[in-house]
Amino acid sequence: MDTPRLSRLRRNPLTYNCCATQKRFSKMLSRINQMKRAFQILLLVTLMTSPALISAQSSAQIGGEKLVTLTRKPVSKTHPEFTSVTLMPGRGMELLQVTANFPGKGEINVLASPDEATAKKMLDEQDTAFGDLGYRLGAAFLVPYPNRIIGKLSADGKTVTTEWQGHTITLPANNMGHEAGAIRHAMHGLILKAKAEDLKVTDIPGGQQVTGVVHAGDFGGHWLSKTDLDFTIALHADALDVSIVAHNVGKEAEPIAIGWHPYFTLPSGDRTQVRIHIPGEQYALVDNYDNVFPTGQLKPVAGTQYDLRAAEGKALAGNFYDDNWSKLDWKNGAVTVKVIDPAAKYGVAIEGISPEIKTIQMYAPPTQKFVAIEHQYNFADPFGKEWHGMDTGMITLKPGQSTKWHVRLKVFVP
Repeated sequence: MDTPRLSRLRRNPLTYNCCATQKRFSKMLSRINQMKRAFQILLLVTLMTSPALISAQSSAQIGGEKLVTLTRKPVSKTHPEFTSVTLMPGRGMELLQVTANFPGKGEINVLASPDEATAKKMLDEQDTAFGDLGYRLGAAFLVPYPNRIIGKLSADGKTVTTEWQGHTITLPANNMGHEAGAIRHAMHGLILKAKAEDLKVTDIPGGQQVTGVVHAGDFGGHWLSKTDLDFTIALHADALDVSIVAHNVGKEAEPIAIGWHPYFTLPSGDRTQVRIHIPGEQYALVDNYDNVFPTGQLKPVAGTQYDLRAAEGKALAGNFYDDNWSKLDWKNGAVTVKVIDPAAKYGVAIEGISPEIKTIQMYAPPTQKFVAIEHQYNFADPFGKEWHGMDTGMITLKPGQSTKWHVRLKVFVP
């Protein structure tokens, strides 16, 4: 039945058609708004439940940047699996903690590190200007040189000067021993306080991965040329892969060596029965265990406490170690060190995959319940005259060239 208004609209077809179109447009707009709201809800749920995004978020900050944690759920009821890795982009992508699930035992900390609050206090409040407390916990990355560099000490005692291929390199004198006669020197690289940028967390089959870059430049004026460092840390069930690619993005050649300083926990707490396997045929003599300076002499390990080549490892007992192994035995494309804690039925294998890795450093004081196992390119004091021109493991990167350091962790039941 026609109403007066409808009759008028029908007498004016233009007005009628316009109104009908407007109604259809209003309905269509309503549907679009409903779809938009549904999409917003779906997006919100996705953001809240996405493993990659959840694991990347952290309210805690160290070095002015939020921590990043990758996680995955264990699926095996018979084999140990990695479950998480927490890293500090504000401290050169240093690993704060790695966890692994051992069936029947639960989650175990792979690295010897304090909790986040204690680590923050150490690194944000108590640290030195050069970040030296960074290599006292977790797993710090050491670039462009691991270990010690000895040189001419400046009058104020703040820097040491050394030489490489006719170039003078001046480094922070950030370390020295505790005994009388200890000599101040440079140690453990120049990225302990570096900030990583362009962080990206992605899901990968069975786990997660994070990438980031440290635009190191000339390392605060202490190095030659300019360098970018690309980090990739991938969490899998059966492995944790860690790699750094150093790119010479400058205009002159530069020396580069890469390593790290991971503290591996000893779950049983009984250090004396922990067994270490290091497949090195020779070790480097040092002046003492305070300076720990190389003498330039390399000795065979056979018949000494440094012979850790047995497949089942050798017990640490009460021995002190702060030593460097070389002439490494590579098997299946890797040089593998093992930390075996029989009392805890726990083991971790550290596989050096990059062929540039020439030496293994181990720091294991008898009073502590950890061992530091350091896969690195170089011998200590690589520019030192004590080596008499020997190849000490430093890589020369020309402009545009790159080098990759790659280490893989695995956990097992011995």
